[in-house]
Amino acid sequence: MNTTKLRLLYVPLIVFLLLSLSFGSSAPLAQTAIAHAAGDPATATKKLVMGTSPDYPPYESVDAKSNGEIVGMDIDIAKTIANELGYELEIAGMDFSGLIAALQTGRVDFVMSGMSVTEERKKSVEFSDGYYTARNTIVSRKTQAYETVEQLSGKLVGTQLGSTQDQYAATIEGAKLKQLNKIADLIQELNSGRIDAAIVEDAVAIEMVRANPDLTMNFVPASEEDNGYAIAFPKQTELVDDFNRVLAQMKDNGELQKIIDKWFEDKEDATAKGAGFLNIDFRVLNGYVPYILKGIYVTLLFTLVSALLGLIWGTILSLFKISGIRPLQWFATAYTSVFRGTPLLVQLTIIYYATPQLFNFDIPALLAAGLAFGLNSAAYLSETIRGGIMAVDKGQREAAIALGVPYRKMMVRIIFPQALRHILPALVNEFVALLKESSLVSVIGVTELMRRADVVRASTFRAFEALLLVAAIYYVLVLVLTSLARMLERRLRRSD
Repeated sequence: MNTTKLRLLYVPLIVFLLLSLSFGSSAPLAQTAIAHAAGDPATATKKLVMGTSPDYPPYESVDAKSNGEIVGMDIDIAKTIANELGYELEIAGMDFSGLIAALQTGRVDFVMSGMSVTEERKKSVEFSDGYYTARNTIVSRKTQAYETVEQLSGKLVGTQLGSTQDQYAATIEGAKLKQLNKIADLIQELNSGRIDAAIVEDAVAIEMVRANPDLTMNFVPASEEDNGYAIAFPKQTELVDDFNRVLAQMKDNGELQKIIDKWFEDKEDATAKGAGFLNIDFRVLNGYVPYILKGIYVTLLFTLVSALLGLIWGTILSLFKISGIRPLQWFATAYTSVFRGTPLLVQLTIIYYATPQLFNFDIPALLAAGLAFGLNSAAYLSETIRGGIMAVDKGQREAAIALGVPYRKMMVRIIFPQALRHILPALVNEFVALLKESSLVSVIGVTELMRRADVVRASTFRAFEALLLVAAIYYVLVLVLTSLARMLERRLRRSD
């Protein structure tokens, strides 16, 4: 590979480095020691990383109206324990279904996210003593309310994937389950009539009913097997005893109850305060719009980096394919086959979760997303670019060779400009696809547009308003991108 190609590869790598410095790691490796005074171990403060799914108010949610921090009952309890033990606390937000995996791969030191103790989870993680016991609740539409568990037989019941309510619903005789990642998704499915009822925790159910007047709730009788919510740790950790000791102190001195009362005051009044499902009311977004708009920067930055990496690496792969060197051709063909033959979401999660485990490098979420999308895009672009190069008249090459033009200069000055005219529409389509598919990175906690919309949905328990706003933003961004592409295409035509 020549020096020019190597220099081109430095560009996305430098951008990735800047991303890492700008956004930091979403979850540094477990129990990292950081020094406040360089070179002075005596002043070092140990850091603990807490994993949580911030879409479960009042336990954890994003304070989108002010500073965008994750707040809630679990957060306050964790801060109190960390402070008592002399740790600095860092909070990493992600989907609930990915919390156990984050523990097992060392991305987080412990998990607090309204997680109940179950025998199945005990096989994978260690649990602290319980700190709160909630009640399962049936939420259904007022027009077809369900008051008892027995009435759910033969009905389609929604649950949050991986939650205790999900496991409880599986024991309801005759009930069919629909498992979703987020509570906000359950509300949407329930309001639209796609599910008959949802099983959620009591405090969350109260907020759902408050924000959606067409819904009603009924408590499920308490079970003796309910162990309540506890803190989850990786196996063979030394933190469980320390956390249990501080939890016991907080129970004895009343500090734990004060935190619970702070977040659960007035929760028993489930008076509806929202608009009906059929009435779209954008007033629910008051105070949230600036938070959503900040996601535009992350979305565009991610798209730019992914497109840049995809274009450069795709060009190199295309050159490999037409090089006539068998090993390079085999490599490029195999690469394209693998990345086009496996789902992008699988590639994203593998890079994000496997990198710390295999290479002991805590890759930031945004960096993992840029790599996954860029490498995937390169597989498609390599075929597009190869087709564009092959579409250039062979006489151009023959004339350049006859005139003694060096190969590199011929490709850069003669072949590539002509190929670009042929493949420009396909390149624009690929970049538009990257922009729209950026919503996938929300699953690993990157706070782009879709992730921020999910945060607002979790806070307001309303789905349409935030999603419509984000859809409009994506549409405007795509229009701007296609307009710029048309301007470039007209300019290239004039230069013929």
